[in-house]
Order: sequence, then C-alpha cells, then structure tokens
Amino acid sequence: MMADTPDTNILDPNTPDSNSSQRPNVADILVEALPYIQQFSTKTIVIKYGGHAMVDEKLKRDFANDITLLKFIGINPVVVHGGGPQISKVLSAMGITSTFIRGMRYTDDATMDVVEMVLGGKVNKDIVARINQEGGRAVGLTGKDGSLILAEKMKIYVQDDQEKPPEIIDPGMVGDVVSVNPEIIHTLTEKGFIPIIAPVGIGKKGETYNINADVVASKIAASLAAERLILVTDVDGVLDADQKLVSSVNGADIRQMIQNLQIQGGMIPKVECALAALQSGVKKAHIINGKISHAVLLELFTDSGIGTQVEC
Repeated sequence: MMADTPDTNILDPNTPDSNSSQRPNVADILVEALPYIQQFSTKTIVIKYGGHAMVDEKLKRDFANDITLLKFIGINPVVVHGGGPQISKVLSAMGITSTFIRGMRYTDDATMDVVEMVLGGKVNKDIVARINQEGGRAVGLTGKDGSLILAEKMKIYVQDDQEKPPEIIDPGMVGDVVSVNPEIIHTLTEKGFIPIIAPVGIGKKGETYNINADVVASKIAASLAAERLILVTDVDGVLDADQKLVSSVNGADIRQMIQNLQIQGGMIPKVECALAALQSGVKKAHIINGKISHAVLLELFTDSGIGTQVEC
C-alpha cells in the first residue's frame, strides 16, 4: 500500500496556486550540498546540542531529523548534550536551590544525584527516542559508560587582590576532563549507531562529576580527530563591534576580539573550547544558532552557512 501523500507538492509545477518564481529551486539546493556531502562522507562530526533547540518541540524534531540525515548519507554524528534548564526545573520542584559560581552550578551530593538523573536519564533518553523515531539508531551514554570520560574535581582560583594569595573556591562535584577513551564511540559508530552522550564523568575512585557540555564536546572531538565540532547555542555566533555576524574567525582574531571586549560573557568559553579542539587536531569548529530550523544542515551543506566558522 502506498503511503499517504500530501494534497499539494511544492515541487510539482502543476500544483494549484504554485508560483515557480517564488519557490526555492530544490535541485539547486541539492547540488549546492553535494560537494559538502562528499567532503564529510565517512568523517566524524561532533555536535554539542544545547540551548533553546532542546526546549522547543519543533526544533527538537528538526534536530533529530538533521542527525538522522547525517548518518544516512554516510557521516558519523556524535552528539553531546547539555540540560541546564531541565536540571534547574527538577531541582526547583524538589525544593533545592541552585547556586552558581562563576557560571557553574555548585554541585553537592544531592544536586549531583539530580544532575545524573536528569542528564543521563530524562534528557538523554528523550534525544535518543526522537532520533530513533525519525529512523535513526541512537544509543544513550554518559561519560561513565565504557570509561568514556575520566574526570577530576575542578579547582577554581580567584585572585581579586594581587597582594594576597589566590582564593580557592570549591564548586562541589564539578569536574574537568582528564582523558577520553573513545573506544565505545568507535564501536557504536562502526555498527551504524549514533552516540548521544551526557556530560557526566567518572573519577579515579568512582566518584561522579558534572562537566560543562561544551568542554566535553571539545575533548571528545579531539579524541576522535573529528572533521568538525559544532556548538549549537542560542545566538547567531561571534558578533563584531556593530553586532553583525562574523562568518569566519581564527585564533588571532578571537584573542584580539576578547581583548577589545567584542567577545565577552558566555561566548568566551565557547570560543576557547572551539580553539582547544582545533589545537588538538579537529579541522574546523562552528558556533551556530539552534533557534534556526535545521541549523546543523544549513551550516554544513550551504556555501554561506548560518553561523561563525572558527579556524586555526
């Protein structure tokens, strides 16, 4: 039995009320994408998935479609996801107040239990289910699976007064990545699966650590010698002094823009993660706005892209 088809088709010139001068030339779009598909075929692309794209229902479906399509055309996508808003919501419902230290959530034992439950359970499994529903074969992991991410306690040093020794701030069970063992990722991708990774790591004594998802994505991309690292955010990318999108930057540009305060706030750690990945062998990094439908495909497969490309 044939599948149901829509009553109209924008590709059919005989469709009532169609206006060919206003419709996109789909053939041209596909031809534009072809060299990029050829370039990335069999390559690994690590995507950090976060921001509004993880909340809006349509954007969640679009992202699942994008990741499924990448796998079907011969690319190996690896997804690392965040989940800050979801964690905050559950903590609030449990009467636990979130405290942030220099942008990082203070993570005591009770908070760590919630972080692991939300990231490794609810959020991770929701992404897995959506991709599988679109025809992909996704598998959920945390950094504890297969000893994927070895972590250690993060140490924060603050020195506001140069005449005094630096203050050491304890962020709780917040971790830094010590090393990545990508064996389980290789095994899954070779078998046709799409790894979906929650940013939770394990310490030498078996302790669990909450780790920034951008950092995890950068480290995993480096360990896989990925062709691309894509950071999905809620902003268009790096902006210039006139608040216009900068389509391409390199390390020297970034350092100058930080010094000139053109890059500041939450964008600084993102560009630093991008540069760290490049310095470890990743070919290029991209910072894109996940609030745009099919943002990943538009950045990878169009000449103009939609975000900022970061190069060495």
